Amino acid sequence: MSSHKQGFLRNVSLSANAIRLGMNLWPPFVGAGIHVDSIADDFRSARVRMKLRWYNRNFFGVHFGGSLFAMTDPFFAILVMHNLPRDYVVWDKASRIHFKSPGRGTVWANFSIDPAQIDDLLSQTGSGDKYEPWYSVDVTDHAGSVVATIEKQLYVRRKPAAPG
Repeated sequence: MSSHKQGFLRNVSLSANAIRLGMNLWPPFVGAGIHVDSIADDFRSARVRMKLRWYNRNFFGVHFGGSLFAMTDPFFAILVMHNLPRDYVVWDKASRIHFKSPGRGTVWANFSIDPAQIDDLLSQTGSGDKYEPWYSVDVTDHAGSVVATIEKQLYVRRKPAAPG
């Protein structure tokens, strides 16, 4: 990652609720039937759900894997980005999905990061080194059964100091 630029949202101060509302209007989420239920004010957790609809079913009548993947896409990066100083770059780097059971009905993903994880990020990147930690989230159904486990790898780096 040679660029140290971050998206425009990094430079705009929006509340968790404003980001949640914007994401609920974001065409990829609307098109897949994904709804952001909550993002904590401290950006330490988020809850996302997706109802099973005719337009997000696969050939077998259960949740399309791409939609399950999409419902987890930006959240760890958003939570981490909002818990680090502004001189940090945070990107999604890699993802993988492990299907566990067919997704029927409404499914949920609950994301969280804790202070120890933030301390670890700061410790690993304080000198400007990149760090590429993995985070995991389960997508569960109404009974709490795991439909899929999604692992997300982030790229985190403190921006170099401006020459001067």
